[in-house]
Amino acid sequence: MIWNGRIAILLVVGIVTGSLPAARAGELSDGVIRIGIINDQTGPLSDLSGPGSVTAAKMAAEDFQKLVPSMRVEIVSADHQNKPDIGVGIVRKWFDVDGVDMVADVSNSAVGLAIQSLARDKNKIVVYSAVATTELSGKQCSRNGLAWLHDSYNLVSGPIRTLVNQGFDTWFFIAADYAFGKNMVMESQRVLTATGGKSLGAVYHPIGNADYSSFILQAQASGAKIIAFANAGDQLVNLMKQWNEFGMNTGKQKPVAELMFLTDVHAMGPKIAKGLTTLTAWCWALNDETRAFGQRFFKLRGAMPTAPQAAVYSGVSHYLKSVAAVGSDATDPVLEKMRSMPVDDFYARGAKVREDGKLVHDFYLVQVKDPSDVKAPWEYYNVLEKVPGGEVYSSLAESECPLIKRVN
Repeated sequence: MIWNGRIAILLVVGIVTGSLPAARAGELSDGVIRIGIINDQTGPLSDLSGPGSVTAAKMAAEDFQKLVPSMRVEIVSADHQNKPDIGVGIVRKWFDVDGVDMVADVSNSAVGLAIQSLARDKNKIVVYSAVATTELSGKQCSRNGLAWLHDSYNLVSGPIRTLVNQGFDTWFFIAADYAFGKNMVMESQRVLTATGGKSLGAVYHPIGNADYSSFILQAQASGAKIIAFANAGDQLVNLMKQWNEFGMNTGKQKPVAELMFLTDVHAMGPKIAKGLTTLTAWCWALNDETRAFGQRFFKLRGAMPTAPQAAVYSGVSHYLKSVAAVGSDATDPVLEKMRSMPVDDFYARGAKVREDGKLVHDFYLVQVKDPSDVKAPWEYYNVLEKVPGGEVYSSLAESECPLIKRVN
């Protein structure tokens, strides 16, 4: 427990002194805390979350039960296949029949928005680790939904401002044709307008698309200085490979990955990914704590953890600590504790949940190393800058979340 020793000590002290009561089986709704991990288990988003997120959740449960052995925790998982109706059907059964108390991950914006409505109706907690649409904590925000990783605004605002200031003021977008891609393009165009840049258009591809040639040709014909990719996982990997095959890597147009994960870089290889920059909430090689978690995860999965997988560990851990703190798994007191108690772990230090459900934490601007500089597997990033959480989130004054108290 060295990598999480600070929290382990605090938790143990709290339980021993009584300030953090350990929930006993009889105080739990059915004698067990049951957590559901739902995401894309086999499709284009499976590497960045998928089975690895299930592993991360099990690690969090295992660590917690070492500290609170009186509390039984079960992790269940399912594949929503990137279809909202399938995702909602699974989670509805989890809530109504299977006794699932809390859901985490989701990793698809369209599925996330559908589950958000269900969780509100059922008064259950959902922690989203890879759902980028700003609608989740905007117009469709709910007290039950907590955004642990990022949203489209904080992924694009900083990089766009930086690049426009450098003279890269015309942009064209190749985006995934579902809620995430459309929202990311909308947020990008909004920031471009505010910074004096200009969008020259966007083209949308189906999720799981294999041939990107027509989209690349449209981007090339736009004449934009920046070609921005608003997709992720296999979609980004295949697009970048074909970008290089078309010789676009030697042209004047600069590619920008608006959302990129470590597994994407690993899949395409540093030769193709070199020079790409992205804003990330977390990476495994930041410090001794993150490296220790990464090595432990690697022994179980044969791959280093992504930011969404680390966020799943953190979100599940915070939920379990909150259950122990209130001595019950009842939604309302646990949710209140989750919103009031700071998150202080290897994923985020001293972070707090905002009124709109966003966990406000620091981000990192990273760039993929040149292949000659990659000295060990999975060590692909140079950290260019740490971006404080206070600088990367849209203000509450701009939010459309109905939970925010307005002052007239």
